Amino acid sequence: GIISLISLAVLSYERYCTMTRTTEADTTNYRKSWTGIILSWTYSLFWTVPPLLGWSSYGPEGPGITCSVNWHSKDANNASYIICLFIFCLVIPFVIIVYSYGKLFCAVRQASSIHKGLGRSREQRILVMVLVMVVCFLLCWLPYAAVALIATFGKPGLISPAASIVPAILAKSSTVYNPIIYVFLNKQVRGTL
Repeated sequence: GIISLISLAVLSYERYCTMTRTTEADTTNYRKSWTGIILSWTYSLFWTVPPLLGWSSYGPEGPGITCSVNWHSKDANNASYIICLFIFCLVIPFVIIVYSYGKLFCAVRQASSIHKGLGRSREQRILVMVLVMVVCFLLCWLPYAAVALIATFGKPGLISPAASIVPAILAKSSTVYNPIIYVFLNKQVRGTL
């Protein structure tokens, strides 16, 4: 889940950098791609290893068919990890996504003011793509984050195992929606299919 979140943030930033650059992309140089992949995995590893070393723990999630962070433990050790996980693996990636897509939209808007006819429809398509991606991100991850925070800081038993299944599935499905949205809302990509 964390690698998915971080990958979406890295991809949004890379998309912003690629779309706002004035020079042609070098399709033979994969250094930036590898850097993004290594950064995503390293950052994710940094936040998934601590429960193995004693800062919180892993345990069954929901009805016991998957494993996740122990959301139900109420001790300070676990609560501090949950708070850090929430900030560094949900809030910060979301801020990066909003910042990147917001800057991308502003750049497209500025370019469309120079080229009035074609720019306006491109600006509207990118705005729709940005809004859909941000809303999908929130729809996938906010229910899971809310259930996790309620399980950690709420009354014991407030979230039943059955109620936690849907948010977990939504969160796990988040890796699928971004490419689909990009393909269906991007004429250049659709034209190559």
